Amino acid sequence: MAEEKKTHKKSKKKKRHIFRNIILFIIVFVLWFEIPVTEEIHIDDGGNEQEQPARFALVTDLHSCYYGKNQKTLVKMLKKGKADAVLLSGDIFDNKFGDKNAKIFLEQIADSYPCFYVAGNHEFWSDSMDEWKEYLRGIGVTVLEGNFETIEIKGKTYEICGVDDPTYMSDDEWRAQLDGAYSGSDNYKILLSHRPERVDFYDDYNFDLVVCGHAHGGQWINPFTGLGTLAPDQGYWPKYVDGLYTLSNGTNMVVSRGLCRERMPYPRFFNHPEIVMIEI
Repeated sequence: MAEEKKTHKKSKKKKRHIFRNIILFIIVFVLWFEIPVTEEIHIDDGGNEQEQPARFALVTDLHSCYYGKNQKTLVKMLKKGKADAVLLSGDIFDNKFGDKNAKIFLEQIADSYPCFYVAGNHEFWSDSMDEWKEYLRGIGVTVLEGNFETIEIKGKTYEICGVDDPTYMSDDEWRAQLDGAYSGSDNYKILLSHRPERVDFYDDYNFDLVVCGHAHGGQWINPFTGLGTLAPDQGYWPKYVDGLYTLSNGTNMVVSRGLCRERMPYPRFFNHPEIVMIEI
C-alpha cells in the first residue's frame, strides 16, 4: 500500500511537471511572435542600374501599442533600416487605446524622416480623426487625403499619393479621392491606402506601387502554407495579408502585417509584427 501511494505521488508530480513545461512553452511561444522584425522587399523600377535605390519604411497598424521607452524599438529599427522616408498607411492611432504611444513614436521620427500618412478605419471610428490630422501636420507629417506630394530621393522624383480609409465613403466618393491622388505623370507613383482587399479599384490606375496594412497578417499564419487565417474585410483564408503581390495591371502591392500587439484580444501566431523596408 505504501509503495502504491509512493508511485501515485510520483505520477502526479510527473504530470504537474509536464503541465508546467507545456504552459511555459506556450508562454514563450506567444512572446516570441510578439517580437517585431524588419522585412526587406526589393522592387525593380526599370531604371538605370547605376542609380542609388530609395528605401521606404512601411509602418502600419501600430494602434498606439507600446514598443519600449520612447518607442525606442521601432525608432532603432528605422535607423538600422536606413530609411529615406516613412510611409504610414493607417491605424497608427486607435479608437480604444490612448494616443500617447502613437504620439511618442511620431514625434521621434518626424524630425528625422519625411513622413507621409493616410488614415485607417479605427482612426475614423474614433472621435479624434480631425484632431489627429491637425496634430500630424503640426509636427511636420504630410497628411494625404485624395492628393499627392512629390519628394526627391537620390536624384529621382517620387510621387507619394494617398487616400483616406473608405469606412464612411461611398465607392464613388472613394474613387474621387483616388482620382485626386493619381497624376498620370511619368514619375514613380506610390499610393498609400489602408485597404489591401480593394484591388479592383487599384487595377483601374497605373500606380507603380500600392502600400497597405489592415489585414494584420491574417492574425494566425499557417507555417506550412504562409496563409493567414482571418483578416478584416477579407474573412477567412484572406488573399492579401503579407508581402509583395502583383496586380492584374502590373502594379506592385506591398501589404504589411503591421505592428498591433496588445490591442488584439488574442495573440499572433507565426506572425511577427513588422516594419517593411521597401527598396526601389
